[in-house]
Amino acid sequence: MTQLLPIYKNHFMMNKTFKKILVWTASITLLLVVVLCVHIYIVTRPKLIDPYIKAMARIDFKQDLTGNDSVLITTWLYQQKGIDHVLCNPTNDIVVFTFFPAQTTANKIVGDFKSSHNYKAERYVPTQAEMASGCPMSSSTSYKFYSFIKHVF
Repeated sequence: MTQLLPIYKNHFMMNKTFKKILVWTASITLLLVVVLCVHIYIVTRPKLIDPYIKAMARIDFKQDLTGNDSVLITTWLYQQKGIDHVLCNPTNDIVVFTFFPAQTTANKIVGDFKSSHNYKAERYVPTQAEMASGCPMSSSTSYKFYSFIKHVF
């Protein structure tokens, strides 16, 4: 009987060690699953619009603008909610303005402008090729690396 006691004791110790390993493995796996769930939640939730971000838009006119038209257009745009800055160029028949996307959209501003004024105007929307070639930052190596990382993650 004394010879069997060490066998049982050894078996009991192995069982206890196996249970510890199993508990630790299950705990770490559960922790990793929770971290993964939190990560997925944070990444996929809708992004809030930063109220301090500015966007730029352009209106092209299909008719010649005079100096008086320029003043009228600039004044009207400054009165709109969310407009930050307006530049009207009557020689090229364009208006460029910056606005806060948290407050308004360029399409809304242009739509309101066209409905309240009798100008032949269209919002200028650049193509993807123009967007890619227009920004000097997009041709840099660091920006390409940043875009790759942003696309991957």
